[in-house]
Amino acid sequence: MLISDEKLKELLVDPGHIKEEEFEMTKKEAAGKEDITLQELIVEKGLVRDEVLGRIIADEKGFNFVDLKKANIAEIGERLLSYIPEVVAFAQRVVAFEDERDVVRVATSYPNNYPFFKALEQKTGKRVEVYYATPFDMRQALKKYKGDLMSEVKGLIKKLEESPTGGEENVVEFVDVVMEYAYYNLASDVHIEPLAEFSIIRFRIDGILHKVAEYPKKDLHDRISSRIKILAKLRTDEKSAAQDGRFQYQTVGGGVDVRVSIMPTTEGETIVMRLLIQRGKRFSMEEVGLLGPDLKKLRRLMQKPYGMMICVGPTGSGKTTTLYAILQRLNEPEVNIMTIEDPVEYGIEGVQQTQVNPAKGITFPKGLRSIVRQDPDVIMVGEIRDEETVDMALNSAMTGHLVLSTMHANDAATTFPRFLEMSAEPFLVASSINVAIAQRLVRAICNECKESYHLSEKEIKELEEEEDLVSVIREVSEEDDLRQIRFYYGKGCKFCNETGYEGRTGIFEVLEVTEGIRSLIVRKEASDVIKRRAVEEGMTTMIYDGVNKTLNGTTTLEEIRKAAKA
Repeated sequence: MLISDEKLKELLVDPGHIKEEEFEMTKKEAAGKEDITLQELIVEKGLVRDEVLGRIIADEKGFNFVDLKKANIAEIGERLLSYIPEVVAFAQRVVAFEDERDVVRVATSYPNNYPFFKALEQKTGKRVEVYYATPFDMRQALKKYKGDLMSEVKGLIKKLEESPTGGEENVVEFVDVVMEYAYYNLASDVHIEPLAEFSIIRFRIDGILHKVAEYPKKDLHDRISSRIKILAKLRTDEKSAAQDGRFQYQTVGGGVDVRVSIMPTTEGETIVMRLLIQRGKRFSMEEVGLLGPDLKKLRRLMQKPYGMMICVGPTGSGKTTTLYAILQRLNEPEVNIMTIEDPVEYGIEGVQQTQVNPAKGITFPKGLRSIVRQDPDVIMVGEIRDEETVDMALNSAMTGHLVLSTMHANDAATTFPRFLEMSAEPFLVASSINVAIAQRLVRAICNECKESYHLSEKEIKELEEEEDLVSVIREVSEEDDLRQIRFYYGKGCKFCNETGYEGRTGIFEVLEVTEGIRSLIVRKEASDVIKRRAVEEGMTTMIYDGVNKTLNGTTTLEEIRKAAKA
C-alpha cells in the first residue's frame, strides 16, 4: 500500500476535497469489497477526479505524476515493447510511455518497486525515470499496451500470404492476437465476416459493433475458420451447415469462455464468438445502475425468505448481470445459494453453480428439480422459457425458497401475462412473485470528456415530436422550457477511443407485487392496467429512470431516445 487510509483522509478531508462523512462512508464500503481499494472507490463514486487524487498522492510521496490518458500508450513502438514485454507489464503493473537517448520513462502505481527499475536500467543501459499513475489509469493503460490491432494484423497477413499452404503457426498467432485484443477492449462479441474481396473483423463493445481490421479473403479466411473450428472441436470439413461450439481461451489477464457460432453464407463462413470473461468481478447493485427508491425497494424485498424476483427484458439487456449483483448481496456464509444456468457467465465464490447440459440430461426443469433436493435457501434459474420450468420455479418460490430468474418481456407489467401464457395459474403467479424488474442497457458518458449543453431550436423541434418523452423530461427537471434544461454528452477523447462513451449502465423499472397488483393478476387484467396501477403506487418507469440519468450526466439524451423506441 503506497499510502495509508489515515493519511489519505488527512490529504483529502483537511483541504476540503471531500467531506469527512463521505470519506468514512466510502471507507466502510471499500472494506466490504475485495476487488477495489479505497482510493479507486473514491474515484469511481465521483468524489474526487482521478488525476486530482493522483497528483495529491504523488506530491505527498515525492514522485513525479503522469496522466496516462494523455499519453500515447496505444502507439508504443517495438523498442518500448522490448523493454517491458506484455507479460512483464501485467505482472509488474508498469508501462513504458516515453523513450529518449539516455532515459526511458515508466508509469506505475507501485513506484517503490526499486529492484525492478534497477533491473530495467541494466537491461536498457538507460536511466529509468519513474512516474506515479493511479491504479485506475494503469488498468486502462494496460488494456492499450499491446498497440494497434490493424498494424499487427497487417504484419501477420504478410506472413500468411508468404506461406499460402503452410505457416500454420502464423494462423494460430493471428487468432491469438484477435482474441487478446477482444479481451483487453472489453468486447462481448467478435465477428469475422467474409465479403466479396475482403473479410472484416468487428468487435461489439458497449453494445455497438466497431470494425477493427480487415484482410484479403483468398484462402486466408478458410484457414482462420479452420483454426477456430479446431479450438471449438467442430468439423473442419463441414462448410455448408451451421455449427456451434465452445472453447476456453487463456489470456495474460485472465480466462475467457468462448461460444462459437459458424454460419455458411454466399461469401463463405461467418464466424461469431461470444466472450464470457471470467474476471470474477463483483457486481454491486449500484454498479449496474440501480439507485434511489428502486435500490431501497429491492434491498427490502431481498430480505423476504421466499418468493420470486424476476428480471425481464430483451436479449442483451443485462438481466443476468443484475441477478448476479443481487446474488452478491445475498451471498453470506449462512445462506445456501444454488444456480442452474445456460451458460454460467461468471463464477461466484461460495455459490454452487450448475451448467445446463442437455446431452447429460441437465435441463432447466430437471436441474431445478434436483437443486430443490439440495436444501437451498436461494435458487437462481438462468431463464424461464417453458411451462415445466414455470411450474417448478413458482412452486419452489411458494415452498420456502427465494427464487431469482429471467424472462423475455417488454416491461415489468408484461411479466404477469407472460406467465399466464405459459399456463401458470393466476393465483400462483400472484402469490409467488415478489417483484418484477424490467431493464435496458444504455451507454454511459465518458467522464474524461463529458460536457454540458443546451438544446438548439432544431433539436427541440425534433424532440417535441416524442410527446411522452418530453412530458417525462419536463416532469423530472421541473422545467417547462426545454431551452433551459442542461444535458450532457461526451465530445470524444483517447480514453474512450473518440466515441464519447465508456461502458454501459442500466435503466430500470421495479414493480413490487402489492395487494392491489395481486388482485389485478388474479383477475387476469391486461399489462397496461397493471402498469397504470403500479405507477399510481409509486413505480418509476424505465423512461423516467433514463431521463433521471440523462439529467445527472450518466448517459445522453440520444441513448434514452433509442431506449424509448425499443
